[in-house]
Amino acid sequence: MSRIADLAPSHVLNFESYVPSRPDEVLMRQYGVERLLRLNNNENALGPPPAAREALAAFEPGRGAVYPQGDCHFLREALGRSFGKDPSRFLVGNGSCEVITSVIKAFCQPGDAIVTADKTFAVYEWVAAFSGIEARLVPLRDYALDPGALLAAVTEKTKIVFVCNPNNPTGSWWNKATLERFLDGVAGRAVVVLDEAYREFVDSPDFPDGMEALERHPNVLVFRTFSKMYGLAAFRVGYLCGSAEAVDIVRRTHLVYSVNTPGQLAARAAVEHGAEHVEATRALVAQARGHLRGVFDSLGLEHVSGEGNFIMARAPMPDTLLHRLLMRQGVMVRTMTGFRFPNWIRVTLAGEEAMEAFAKALRKALDRS
Repeated sequence: MSRIADLAPSHVLNFESYVPSRPDEVLMRQYGVERLLRLNNNENALGPPPAAREALAAFEPGRGAVYPQGDCHFLREALGRSFGKDPSRFLVGNGSCEVITSVIKAFCQPGDAIVTADKTFAVYEWVAAFSGIEARLVPLRDYALDPGALLAAVTEKTKIVFVCNPNNPTGSWWNKATLERFLDGVAGRAVVVLDEAYREFVDSPDFPDGMEALERHPNVLVFRTFSKMYGLAAFRVGYLCGSAEAVDIVRRTHLVYSVNTPGQLAARAAVEHGAEHVEATRALVAQARGHLRGVFDSLGLEHVSGEGNFIMARAPMPDTLLHRLLMRQGVMVRTMTGFRFPNWIRVTLAGEEAMEAFAKALRKALDRS
């Protein structure tokens, strides 16, 4: 009998699996703390919008025996009304990670390549790697995606270019002119994915709207999520929008029934009645960003913060050590070595109490270094 590993392709065996953090209860016992402030995953401190909460509360448990609507029919209709587009141009997935997987499966085969930044949302690279697709990674320039270098990396093998705008984890973003020049430069040679997971946090009039750009560029697909601004991370609902032809191609590789019914109901309510929640969240994030910038400045720590509900700072010690020192005080942040930012941490922008607790814990941790 062959070894089980002999049956797996080499690109799978060579891929290092991602290990998520332990449950909060386990971590609290491990670090001996009675509470844990989650500032590691860019979750919305305000939680879901009131309308989404009501939709979830109204869900009858008996409906748990019934399969969800397979292609999120009513949610896609709500998205279509919200953006003035045909619902068939939307495809909903179990979080944006599933949508990323579907797009790579739809357009890539062994021998092809994707292009993206070397310090951005890592799932593009991971899905390509364990699918046997080459991921060409382009360095950032001044903590931002470099449009010229990304264009230079596109070859005849490139099928998809992933552009995270705003970029996670730096928060940098392309304005309208930069994006248009980039799309003109690609000139339809590859699919361009605009990942706008943090788009709702931006209110600058110069921020490009991917939903408009895709009407001028049929090779553009726009990704958005309900996990961040709408506080529905537990339900894992993300979606893409594109031309009818492009979405039809992706749909052929996309699993149906992957989005549960409560998630569909809550997301629909958020789309239809979430405007006030967006404004309240923007205000909270802006206040927290100003607060933490002041904290880092007072400690002499370099920090990077553009748009989105997060901020990065360079630690004067290994990020893993600082993480442990903060965890012992009940504060969890994201270490950034895995993002190729060694000795940096990323902190979710949250309410005043949480920011004060983080600042207090950080000062204490640095005093002990």
